[in-house]
Amino acid sequence: MKADVLLVDGYNVIGAWEELRRMKTERLADARDRLIERMAEYKAHTGWRVIIVFDAHLVPGIEKKKRSHNVEVVFTRENETADERIEKLVAELGGRRVQIHVATSDLTEQWVIFAQGALRKSARELEIEMNEIDKLISIKVKEIQEQRPFSKIPLSDEVAEKFEKWRRGIK
Repeated sequence: MKADVLLVDGYNVIGAWEELRRMKTERLADARDRLIERMAEYKAHTGWRVIIVFDAHLVPGIEKKKRSHNVEVVFTRENETADERIEKLVAELGGRRVQIHVATSDLTEQWVIFAQGALRKSARELEIEMNEIDKLISIKVKEIQEQRPFSKIPLSDEVAEKFEKWRRGIK
């Protein structure tokens, strides 16, 4: 059985998704946080390892790695692009038992990672997949609500969905 890993070119996806692009104009950190939350939902649904890579030029300093919502987040070194770091990760993580998927709409990057054996996923394809995951989560929440005994406290669908995300460790 192959393990799947999704590498996400963070700023490329932020620039491609309408919701994140709007957030970025107000405050870049909010767009980054929202992408991390969305990728945590992706991980919870697919079971894949998810690594989001952000360019250092927008957050200068030495390379930083952290875990947020059970998703790995990497800020590259100061003179390293996200593309370069993703290429290194593809080489490091790839193998017979691992299938790497890279989410980016950068055509040059897609060709480079494809040549290394990784599969590409455009930012748009990832967004469509996330919208489908959202629908499946909503359906699951409704099924859970219908199966459990009636609550003495009536909950709106929105609140019930929020509780379900909290239960899975997603903000």
